[in-house]
Amino acid sequence: MRIKMSEVMDVAPGVGTSVTDYDRRHLALYAALLDADAAQTCWREAAATLMHLDPSNEKAEVCWKSHLERARWIVGDGLADAVAMFGSGSASSA
Repeated sequence: MRIKMSEVMDVAPGVGTSVTDYDRRHLALYAALLDADAAQTCWREAAATLMHLDPSNEKAEVCWKSHLERARWIVGDGLADAVAMFGSGSASSA
């Protein structure tokens, strides 16, 4: 998966907010982050390989963590909203 760094927000949309177009565009990233987390991959490696972030940048961990938390929310409490929004072909923009 190739994601341009400019396409990854510094902080993912907040947990509990509506599903957004940003979420739709980053579903593959969310899935990869969940897989890496399940495999107990170090956040630095996941941020570097999946998000093309420099782990030495002080904002990298916050960025990685917010996206992982968003991914967890989407497959948990946000799943019904995600299925409804992605199935309808429209989502709120972020």
